[in-house]
Amino acid sequence: MNDILPIILPIIVALVVLGALIPVLMKTRKNIKEYPTQRDANDPVQGAGGGTLLEDRPVPKAPDAVDLEGLETVEVPDNAAGLETVPVETPLPVAGRLTRLRERLVKSNNILGKGLLALLSADKIDENVWDEVEETLLLADLGTEPTMQLVDALRERVKVLGTRSPEQVKALLREELIKLVDPIMDRSLNVERHAAAPAVMMVVGVNGVGKTTTVGKLARVLVAEDKDVLLGAADTFRAAAAEQLATWGQRVGVPTVKSDIAGADPASVAYEAVKAGIEQEVDVVMIDTAGRLQNKVGLMDELGKVKRVVEKLAEVDEVLLVLDATTGQNGLNQARVFAEVVNITGIVLTKLDGTAKGGIVVAIQKSLGVPVKLVGLGEGADDLAPFDAESFVDALLN
Repeated sequence: MNDILPIILPIIVALVVLGALIPVLMKTRKNIKEYPTQRDANDPVQGAGGGTLLEDRPVPKAPDAVDLEGLETVEVPDNAAGLETVPVETPLPVAGRLTRLRERLVKSNNILGKGLLALLSADKIDENVWDEVEETLLLADLGTEPTMQLVDALRERVKVLGTRSPEQVKALLREELIKLVDPIMDRSLNVERHAAAPAVMMVVGVNGVGKTTTVGKLARVLVAEDKDVLLGAADTFRAAAAEQLATWGQRVGVPTVKSDIAGADPASVAYEAVKAGIEQEVDVVMIDTAGRLQNKVGLMDELGKVKRVVEKLAEVDEVLLVLDATTGQNGLNQARVFAEVVNITGIVLTKLDGTAKGGIVVAIQKSLGVPVKLVGLGEGADDLAPFDAESFVDALLN
């Protein structure tokens, strides 16, 4: 027995160590995405040559090359698998959201409308009154050119009307404000799937305007309209941004492609999200990007790179710029810079319930020729809805 012990003991120790290492090795393997052993010479990410992407590193990067290490898809948890779940919620229908938004807009933004009504209902409208009308409009962030346009139109119509009742003044103001907000602009979202690829939407903006929250809320809207949605967490710099987006996705039952590596290449996440969207034949892929200051050239260039890399796979149908309505004219400056880097197709105005300066809607549209497509009023999950020119003006005047 004593002769056998020196032989058996090392075997026992080796088995114990191996048993301890197996769970660690399996867990590590789960976090590594496997790639094809053969490269596709036409693939902008893989490039030409044999072998796997991981084995060939380091690879010299072209300006639009992307790094796919550490990517994973967060699926909606399944109770049957024994995982902790986030309850899947049912979003409110569009009509319900619009009703709530109008109610909140009436309470928060009617200072502008009521101020104009009071001024134009005066028995005598002289130059001092017109100066006050002009000042009211400028303070509401309407912008200089739209203000002059509205004041000139009001002057002419008031002169023709002569004696005015409050009802006439209100009707007059409603007509002119609706013209200014422009009800003809196309405010629909381009979210219809193409024959071979999903519709792709990028959401951009500066830090702190609520981009990730907007993506989550908009995902709810699309799910309520029976769209099959996939999210891409390309904000790889803000701590917990990817987890925040994945939680939004789980709440409405849509998967999220994200990286588990801090500071990963945003273009790689966006590319992989669109690739997954094509493979899974979803209707819409929504890409959340990192907040960036409009005066940082490198960050803005990176945003352009994300868009170019995505376009190697599919057309980017919608680029929504999220702006904080409370920033006023600063938001207008942000919009101009972003429009130079990527082709902005629509504006999302958040925190519109926190300002009486509803004129920013007009100022942005006049400056960029881009419509406000969505507005957010509050922190609730369903506090996002399509912008409607007539409803907006009615809320200002009620």
